[in-house]
Amino acid sequence: MISFEEFKKVELRVAEILAAGRVEGSDKLLKLKASLGEDERQIIAGIGKNYEPEGLVGKKVIIVANLEPRSLLGLESQGMILATSNEEGRSTILTPESDNVAPGTLIT
Repeated sequence: MISFEEFKKVELRVAEILAAGRVEGSDKLLKLKASLGEDERQIIAGIGKNYEPEGLVGKKVIIVANLEPRSLLGLESQGMILATSNEEGRSTILTPESDNVAPGTLIT
């Protein structure tokens, strides 16, 4: 359990995927370029077994925007896409219900 004060530190934002490609040497990692409105981020996401990169371009997703950058296979990831997986291990990206939400919008 974490306190409410700790939870308030987590910054969830809407991001729009601008570009996507596979990470060489991995069947699971995708390299994404995501817009948060005035800011763009590179995010390395472990969703490549369930998503084709070209199908993600233009999609709006929810990300954790205030994580410290992390290196994965030598690439810097500047955020984390929220996703879930079912009993078979299939990933599902969490998205806003409405597409009428601007990139960078803070989730409250």
